[in-house]
Amino acid sequence: KQYTKLFSMEGVRLAVTKDALRALAAQAVTKGTGARALRSMLERIMLDIMYEVPSREDIAEVTINRAVVEGKKLPLIRKKQDKAA
Repeated sequence: KQYTKLFSMEGVRLAVTKDALRALAAQAVTKGTGARALRSMLERIMLDIMYEVPSREDIAEVTINRAVVEGKKLPLIRKKQDKAA
């Protein structure tokens, strides 16, 4: 919710897929840290995009999916539609 609110302040929607949530939970269980590690895991995933969003006005939505959680891909960025087109 904290990240969703921060992104919404920039006019950007943050979407986290159910698969991403499951992957985060599985990693926390695997590491034996449980819920305590979830925040630091999310911070690791969100760090770069948190700096990118405020500097770009063309971003409409950022999606975090399983591949992002697993470190295989970057967060998915959907750009705003050009209203002048």
